[in-house]
Amino acid sequence: MSDEANPDEKGGADIMFTPAVRDVQDRLGSRQKMEKLASHGRFRTKITDDLVEFISVRNSIYLGTASADGQPYIQHRGGEPGFVKVVDENHLEFPDLPGNQQYISLGNLSENNRAFIFAMNYEDRVRVKLWGNLSVVEQEGPTRRFRFRVTAWDVNCPRNIPNLYAMPAVTRRVEELQSRIRLLEAEIERLKSAAE
Repeated sequence: MSDEANPDEKGGADIMFTPAVRDVQDRLGSRQKMEKLASHGRFRTKITDDLVEFISVRNSIYLGTASADGQPYIQHRGGEPGFVKVVDENHLEFPDLPGNQQYISLGNLSENNRAFIFAMNYEDRVRVKLWGNLSVVEQEGPTRRFRFRVTAWDVNCPRNIPNLYAMPAVTRRVEELQSRIRLLEAEIERLKSAAE
């Protein structure tokens, strides 16, 4: 996923970098760098085509919510690739699948609709951070859906992300290698026979 952004969008930095964050950036020497990135539109506020492409193949995200008094909670959400749907340039939706019935996210949402999504691609070492607001979409059927209104997002650097591979990707690669080994073994046998 590209770090390139629309230079006309600068509002995402205002959401991500609160006055307290900016104070720390000043103190630790990164404020000027963040201002430069913001001036080049690095911190986006609208869903772009490359984010649609990234989200459409994710089978896993982490959802962060907090209570009214700020008690944080992070929960894994998963499904088949594409379980998170892009609705428009501002909204994502995903199912609230049945779990352990603790309902911490729903409880937090009832008093504080601010939320955060962290989406990882471990194979390519890409992480995307999305700030926004979360609501419940009422619908027919047993499964609730969450609607996430994106207010800011950023592609984070790959440093310190481990290369992890999902089992289907590993299985596919092993099968490709085994097929290649069989072809090479057959070629070795053919060459041996020809030499005799």
